[in-house]
Parts: sequence; structure tokens; C-alpha cells
Amino acid sequence: MVEYRGYEVYKCGTWTQGPYLCQTLQMLEGFDLRKMGHLSADYIHVLVEALKLGLADRDYYYGDPRFVSVPMKQLLSQSYGDLRRGLIDMEKASLEVRPGNPVAMRALADEPGKYRPGPGGTTTCVVADKWGNFVSATPSGNPPYNICPALGVAHGNRLRSLNTTPGHPNRIEAGKRPRITLTPTLVLKDGSPLMAISVAGGDLQDQTTLNCLLNVIEFGMSPKEAVSCARFSTRHHENSFVPSLKREISGLGQVTLQDTIPEEVRSNLADRGHRVGIAGGAIAYPVMLLQDRASGLLHVAGDPRAGRHAAVIQPAEE
Repeated sequence: MVEYRGYEVYKCGTWTQGPYLCQTLQMLEGFDLRKMGHLSADYIHVLVEALKLGLADRDYYYGDPRFVSVPMKQLLSQSYGDLRRGLIDMEKASLEVRPGNPVAMRALADEPGKYRPGPGGTTTCVVADKWGNFVSATPSGNPPYNICPALGVAHGNRLRSLNTTPGHPNRIEAGKRPRITLTPTLVLKDGSPLMAISVAGGDLQDQTTLNCLLNVIEFGMSPKEAVSCARFSTRHHENSFVPSLKREISGLGQVTLQDTIPEEVRSNLADRGHRVGIAGGAIAYPVMLLQDRASGLLHVAGDPRAGRHAAVIQPAEE
């Protein structure tokens, strides 16, 4: 958990990718995002550069904490976030993979790029009840599915999210859980649940969560607006579904923008060194729930372009 602008953002542990969203927020707290303007070139640039740094630490440190020692206290500290923030150049996109050293409190690790060259079926669920309980879940079987015909049981294949790279925190070992991409989010305000977010989309999940979360916190959007407006993402990270020894980063410096983002913003980002691509459809598949504290009303929405929806369940009268 980290605090961001007075909100408490909770993620699952390092057997998921979730904590890097918290790290990214620690870096972004030092920027005036609202002043930059929603989906401006500066705004997209700084979020993408912070995501790259958070993802680099994800790929360098995260794994099943029963098997690897992940320095979570240091990774989530504001002092480490301040150090990492200093690596962001507002005029230039980074084309390097730059994990840090949170134990020694250094902005860059001793061996940058250690794991280079190169270091479907998910659903979403956010629920709240009249008593103020919130649940955020991102269950997934991950295709291709393998079914036992005799029992009708589907066998998951998340084991392929482990890899075979010597020394990697997510290397396969007996009894070890793979570091999965499934990463639901809960947000509290003054100790009480306020928001729940779930996203399907593999490595895009927390990137899309960041887009939606800041749409609400920084720009005051409703869930309906937050999940349906234009988004962006980067592939500047290891692919979580490639288990081979070679940990490729095929999208070095790449940023994907939805096609409704203006051409002048695209050109500005390209001039800074980003490798800009365009997406015509939805980037990942978000759903979001928020409670209006004043009225107690629950607002919930899913991105219609991604086939997500919201519903109210009325219990039968007792």
C-alpha cells in the first residue's frame, strides 16, 4: 500500500505485478499532473517514463516472496520514489531498461539490463454491497485451455509465467508460484473503501489501472468517463508470458496511443524519442466502482469498447 494525494492504494504482493503501480505513483507524486493537462504530451510522457521505471523494478525484483527476498519496504518508500523520479527526462524518452537499487538507495542498479538481451482469458470483477464492503478480483484461466473430459475441470497454464533465466527472481522452482499479471486494486480514503478497479489485459493491467485511477484522482472523472476515455500504454518491459531463457523486450521505447489522441500530441511524443503506435480499439479491459461518500450512491462502469458492463443485483425479499 502507498498513499497518493491522500488516497490509500492497495495492491496484491510480489507474486503479482501489482506493487509496481504503487512505485509508479510514488514517482508521480512529485509532478503537477493536473497542470500538465489530461492526455497532453507532457502528461503521457511522464506517465510512460514512470511506468518504464516501475516495470524495470518489477522484472528485476518481483517473485514469489516465499522463495526470493523482495525489498518491498524500500521499493515502496517515498525516498526511493524520489530517487527514481530524478531519472525522468521531460525532453527525452528513455530507450534503456533501468532497474534501481532500493537496498542501497541508489537510483540505478549495479547491473542494469541484467536479464537482457533481452530481459486471453481474463475476466474482471468489482463488487460493493450496501454495508460498504468492497471486492476487486481479476480471475483468469489464460488460454489455451486444457480440459479433463472425465471431470470437466479446466487446468490453468499460469506456470508459463515463470522463466528459466538463472538468478531471475521469477525463475521456475519446485513449489514456486509464478509472478502473475493478475492485479486488482482497492483504494481507500480516510480508512474506508472508496474505489475498486479490475482490468483484464496481461502486462497492460496496471498501466490501464493507472490511466483510470488518475482520471478520477487528478481530473475528477466519474467511473463512466474514466474507463471510456482515451488511454495509452507501453511495451517497454519483459513479456510476462514468455518463459524462455531469452527475456526479450520487443517494445523498447514503444508507446501505444488510442487513435482519438490528437496528431499534435503524437508528433510531440515522437520528437522526444518515443516509438509511437496507434490502437483503434480498446487498450485492455477495465471496470471501475466508486462510492459517492455524500450520498452513499455507488457508481460503476466498464469500458463498452472492451465489452465490459455493470449490473445491480437486487436480493430477494426475505
